[in-house]
Amino acid sequence: MLSNISNIIIPVVIFYVVAYGLIHKRNVYEDFIKGAKDGFQTVIQIMPTLVGLMVAVGVLRSSGFLTFVGNLFRGVTDRIGFPSQLMPLVLVKMFSSSAATGLVLDIFKTYGTDSYIGLITSIMMSCTETIFYTMSVYFLAAKVTKTRYTLKGALAATVAGIAASVFLAMRLAG
Repeated sequence: MLSNISNIIIPVVIFYVVAYGLIHKRNVYEDFIKGAKDGFQTVIQIMPTLVGLMVAVGVLRSSGFLTFVGNLFRGVTDRIGFPSQLMPLVLVKMFSSSAATGLVLDIFKTYGTDSYIGLITSIMMSCTETIFYTMSVYFLAAKVTKTRYTLKGALAATVAGIAASVFLAMRLAG
């Protein structure tokens, strides 16, 4: 039943939007074209930021710096039950989800998906956000200049997500 509902939900939403526009005597096609143009302009504006983030993450990953950072924090992470092998993933995830996915695949190849490290990795990927990517792209697109407590809140949420990942993985593995 859920499969059938998920197959029809998008066409239903599209027909609803078109019908709503027609009822309110709007030129739905022109509105769509205007929105697509605005979206394309947004993509052009944020493209340099995206390219810069991707290049930076690629350089850090290739240089071995992320592994160095993981080893640097090994003493602290081992005491709290967080594998130091995942420290590079934590850092990369804050900047790029696609680069983090590459690291996840490496982790799964090395340790397995059902291992303790694999469980933490899986849970952590869904409990954390690409903080700096999100802030740079969406704040730039919305022309937000005063971010107030966004970074502090996002970092706190990431720490909470990592803690939840460790706790849940301990429960599942143990």
